Amino acid sequence: MADTLEFNDIYQEVKGFMNDGRLRLSKAGLMYKNNKTGKVENIAATDLSEGIWRRVALGYGLRLSTRTGQVYKYDGFREPEFEKLSEYIKTHFQVDLVEKDMCVKGWNWGSVRFGGQLLSFDIGEQPAFELPLSNVSQCTTGKNEVTLEFHQNDDTEVGLMEIRFYVPPTQDDGGDPVEAFAQNVLSKADVIQATGDAVCIFRELQCLTPRGRYDIRIYPTFLHLHGKTFDYKIPYTTVLRLFLLPHKDQRQMFFVISLDPPIKQGQTRYHFLILLFSKDEDINLTLNMSEEEVEKRFEGKLKKNMSGCLYEMVSRVMKALVNRKITVPGNFQGNSGAQCITCSYKASSGLLYPLERGFIYVHKPPVHVRFDEVQCVNFARGTTTTRSFDFEIETKQGLQYTFSSIEREEYGKLFDFVNAKKLNIKNRGLKEKSQGMKQAYDDYADSDDDQHHDAYLERMKEEGKIRENADSDDSGDESDESFNPGEEEDEVAEEFDSNPSASSSSADSDEDKEKPAKKPKVPKPSKEKKPRKKTEGKKGKDPAAPKRPMSAYMLWLNASREKIKGDNPGISIIDLSKKAGEIWKGMSKEKKEEWDRKAEEAKRDYEKAMKEYNKNAPPPEVSKKEKKSKGEKKTSEKTEKKKSGKAASPSRTPVKTNTVKSKEFVSSDESSSDESTHKKGSDEEMASSPQSSNDSD
Repeated sequence: MADTLEFNDIYQEVKGFMNDGRLRLSKAGLMYKNNKTGKVENIAATDLSEGIWRRVALGYGLRLSTRTGQVYKYDGFREPEFEKLSEYIKTHFQVDLVEKDMCVKGWNWGSVRFGGQLLSFDIGEQPAFELPLSNVSQCTTGKNEVTLEFHQNDDTEVGLMEIRFYVPPTQDDGGDPVEAFAQNVLSKADVIQATGDAVCIFRELQCLTPRGRYDIRIYPTFLHLHGKTFDYKIPYTTVLRLFLLPHKDQRQMFFVISLDPPIKQGQTRYHFLILLFSKDEDINLTLNMSEEEVEKRFEGKLKKNMSGCLYEMVSRVMKALVNRKITVPGNFQGNSGAQCITCSYKASSGLLYPLERGFIYVHKPPVHVRFDEVQCVNFARGTTTTRSFDFEIETKQGLQYTFSSIEREEYGKLFDFVNAKKLNIKNRGLKEKSQGMKQAYDDYADSDDDQHHDAYLERMKEEGKIRENADSDDSGDESDESFNPGEEEDEVAEEFDSNPSASSSSADSDEDKEKPAKKPKVPKPSKEKKPRKKTEGKKGKDPAAPKRPMSAYMLWLNASREKIKGDNPGISIIDLSKKAGEIWKGMSKEKKEEWDRKAEEAKRDYEKAMKEYNKNAPPPEVSKKEKKSKGEKKTSEKTEKKKSGKAASPSRTPVKTNTVKSKEFVSSDESSSDESTHKKGSDEEMASSPQSSNDSD
């Protein structure tokens, strides 16, 4: 038998919400890691007292009870895993895994059984439902009725608010059954009651989130924030992490308390409690406990009388009561020597702290991202000025955090830190080619001058060239060599794929005497010439060529399309695509790897088939464009012969003439094509070459 058992995609029920995570069983006990928060729960093997296996909504579930009455529920197992789990738990934990069925009859009458921190409503010998009493926030009684209210989880779409039990009166004088029921609930419920005196009180502390001045009363099991308008009671069980962060000015300190679930004020949720302290503020603190009680409870972590900086006293007391480590910045130092970077997030300026295992942004709104949540990071160009850049973080859950307006001098330090933590950098390519981080920084900083394209400047340069040509034509030089065809002539030349020469020596010809030369047209500066789309020579697709391979997502979609249609009858094509995208996005990395392998195999098969196809491919045929250009060349030669015949002198001396195709010339040539059959005699003489005229003489 293996020493450890691991299960992925296991769900833990917490206040009506199923948290996704991983479960690991070893000889020492069980360990469950929450994928969302990274929180790890350990259950020692010696603490387990009961194990129950039963059918649940997400497959099969495992319910474990400890000797102290704690209950843990894990769902998402498959039926064949029962034997493996049962054997492992019995061998290493000495606990029998018992199979039990739930009652699904839906009866209203039953019996209530209290066991540890669990209330079970049984019908006969089968439980109908179970309620963890730690989820109860309030218990009120009526004449023959008990009402239970529950702590709410913000992640749940549908939550149980309250449940009422009718307790019938009894004939014996054993006491009120309603009060007995309520006392059993309150003895295990997570109801915050400020009984007794506070261990210590910190007066008028500056709180950034929620904003205001609060008195903090420290009780043995919870923290009480008392302000002028609002009061908050925070159980220590909801504290996830503690952070102590120095301000950039080196005169203040942030103390951050991460909460899960958050504290609420109406519809507002506060996931972080942020306190701001001055380093110069000192305090003398006396705990409201005897020295023996302090020593017994805190084991040397605290003393009855303490003195020091205010932020040190608060953090020290919280660390002892919450029993969690305090996270401080690591070895990172910015360009100014501070352990943070000034930036903006959602239009608010704040400080970004690169930690040893994540990033935290203070303070509005606070953001904490762990490294194991990060999919990739990206260094982007600043949108407002080239003196700054943006730092983007994409998480595996699909969230994106953009920290903007970071000074350019911080780039090298931040890139070195991210690279040392082996995070996936989206735009790494340019940096790996450069010689060291200094060269990479220079490339990034100066790239704006090389790649920036100013469309207005380019257009003004073109207009300047056109004006230059126009001035040279009007300077008195009558040579046709300096003439540049206008926009219309360029379009005609491009359309007929010819290269007519601009030089001509026919200044004494009859045509030039009758028609004076036209001045070149200057194109309007507001209209830019658009490139003509050339689709004439586009090759058709060979049906015998191998088909391109599909991506991993498309392979999965083709295999899962019918299943999605079956689960969602009547779904449209658009909704089906959206639904498929959501399913693919929520799939685990292990499941996606299977389709990635299939896509890689399809790609290799395609490359192999393309090699065979290229070897046996027939010789390329002459395209339609090439055929058309040959025909146009012949037409151009015939047109030149006609033109040279018309321009011949009365003495029939052969003269070589080059013509410039203008728009008028092309249109007249096209219009006269239909009349050419009616003018045989004259056209034949005009089409004859000068050489043939000399032979006739």
